[in-house]
Amino acid sequence: MTAIAHRTADHVHLPADTISLTYDARLLRRKRLTSDRGEPFLVDLPQTTSVDAGHAFMLEDGRAFLVKAADEPLMRVTGDLARLAWHVGNRHAPCAVTPDALIVQREKVMRAMLEQLGATVTDFDGPFTPEGGAYGHGRTMGHDHSHSHA
Repeated sequence: MTAIAHRTADHVHLPADTISLTYDARLLRRKRLTSDRGEPFLVDLPQTTSVDAGHAFMLEDGRAFLVKAADEPLMRVTGDLARLAWHVGNRHAPCAVTPDALIVQREKVMRAMLEQLGATVTDFDGPFTPEGGAYGHGRTMGHDHSHSHA
């Protein structure tokens, strides 16, 4: 069954299904998706939205499909974390921060830069949920905090 889905942050006790999406795939507005059990549905949101793991798509028939962060190719970065984080941030790259490492999406130019800066970079596959953007936004895509930079 194809249904229109709406994003919600409400807690879903017993979802009918799950939908595993990579970080990039969780930024959407209108898209046909397939649940983890193979059920197609249409997402139709009023604007492009960053959907987080733990959100749910509420279908018109009342079922909820819980969003999960899918495994994707990542890099674990260790070394001088403050310095390395500054360089990752300067590229506006999404980054998850742990007490002992930075986690970034696997990408050869990023790897080369980090290794040139002395980082140890290890590949792995896993769910990617980077830090949200500044000023309360879920992504690092600009900001609006009620003043001009003019």
